This record gives sequence, structure tokens and C-alpha cells, in this order.
Amino acid sequence: MADPLIIDTNELHKSYGDVNALCGLNLQVPPGSICGFLGRNGAGKTTTIKLLLGMARPTGGCASVFGLDVCARRASVEIRRRTAFVSDDKNLYGYMTVEEMIRFTKAFFPRWRVDAEKRYLRKFELPPDRKIKALSRGMRGKLALLLALSRGAELLILDEPTSGLDPAMTEEVLQALVAHVAGEETTVFFSSHQIHEVDQIADRVTIIDRGRTVLAGALDDLRGNYRRIQFVFAGDAPDAVFRAPGVERVVRKGRVLTVLSSAGSDAVLDEARALNPVSVDAAPVTLKEIFLETVTTEN
Repeated sequence: MADPLIIDTNELHKSYGDVNALCGLNLQVPPGSICGFLGRNGAGKTTTIKLLLGMARPTGGCASVFGLDVCARRASVEIRRRTAFVSDDKNLYGYMTVEEMIRFTKAFFPRWRVDAEKRYLRKFELPPDRKIKALSRGMRGKLALLLALSRGAELLILDEPTSGLDPAMTEEVLQALVAHVAGEETTVFFSSHQIHEVDQIADRVTIIDRGRTVLAGALDDLRGNYRRIQFVFAGDAPDAVFRAPGVERVVRKGRVLTVLSSAGSDAVLDEARALNPVSVDAAPVTLKEIFLETVTTEN
């Protein structure tokens, strides 16, 4: 029997007046995974996070975290107790020093990990006596992550965790997340505009557009299944209709016919033989290409 999902939403809706922020979102995050949450600006990522953390209530549908109903008051408190959240703006008290901020935060969490605190304080090269208002944006981001990783939380929800970091800092933070999940019983759900970061560390991905899920699954499966197949013909490419499963898009341009498939290339190649192309090329598709093709198709 599979382990219960850490995050599970079913036909989740959220409206703000006449604006539909979520329109039937389905989201599943298994335990121990690093799930990248991708979407364009306004796709509904921030609204989803607010609903999961009890900062807003859904208009329709249902959602659970740790199997607990996000709409139930006591359950919502328990969800926040077991979850560490780092927001995009990474609000911290600027008048405190790094050490004071750590000491202040740890007082609220009985499961605080002093060993993790010391490890990340050293790894992130955070100066304990420096005022937070004197830290760079990148250093404030690393401090916010230290506070999240040291809480002993079962779930990390991160909104743009590398925002404001230079490439070296970004790599440091990403590797810290991977190591943390490997060494602890932790699940990571993170929203990012940086597709290459999701590609680097995530094992699952969910892409949303206009408030609903348009693609979700294990990243290795997506990489293994998506193919772009290009056919070149002696004359103009035929106006072909493919019945093979998984055909997402067909584009004709001059002598070239390009097929995007989410179910590998074999069935498409078998079907295309009757068209008599003069050359065929099938190539894997990157996560960035999958993302762009998916959200463009939905327009």
C-alpha cells in the first residue's frame, strides 16, 4: 500500500470576487519527494500555497496536508506546526542580529535542531553578530532557509527560495535542500520561476496554468516520455493528423513536419512511415521546452 500523500488537492477552487485564481486544481505530493511547482505569473501558485497553509480558504473542492483538512481550524494549526514556510519576501526582523533572530525563532519550536542550526550557520557563512538590516538580500534568504531547515519540520514549502542569490549562493542552497531531504524525513514543495533549478533538484514537477494543473508527474518519467520528432519531406509537408497516443502538437512549416509527443516516439514513427518522409529525427525534450509547450498549448 502506498504511503499517504503529504499534499493532496481535488478540484480546488478559489475566487476573489470575479477573479478565479484556482479553477479545479489537482495536486499530489508524495512523502520524501522534492516537488517543483511551475507556472507563469498569475497562474495560481501563491494562492495554492496560501490555501495549503490556512492563510486563505478555498471556494470549492478540498485539500489536505498530512491527511489533515486545510479548512478545519485545529487541523490547520497542526499543519503549520509541522510545516516550515519561506516566502518570496523572506520577512525578518531587521533590528535583530542573526543570532537574535535564531534565538527568537527557536523558542517557538520544541523540535528545533541545534545541530542543523550550527551546520547551516557555518555552511551559509552567516555572521551571528550582524544586524539583519545590514545583510544582503541573498544572505537574508539564506538565513530564512536556515530557520526553516532547523525547525525539524516534516514539510518545507518554499516560494522562490533562491530569489536574490548569486549563482554560487544558489548552488549552495540547492545542494543544501537535496542533502536535507536525503538525511531527514522531509518533503519539499517549492515554487520557482527558475526552471533549470527545478530540473536540477526536483524528482517531481507540477505545472499549472490559469489555476489548474496542466501537467504533473515524476520528472524522470517526463524526460523519458517526451520527444520531439521532426520529419522532412521532398516537397511541402503533408497536413497529417496523427492518431498515436500522446501527440501534443503538430506543426507544419515548409518541408518540415514537427510532432511533440508525451508518449515516446515509436507509435508516431510507425504512423508516419506511410507519409514517406525523406529524413526523420527524434530528440528528447528539456523541462523548459515541456513547460513552454504546455502553457502555450493551453492558451
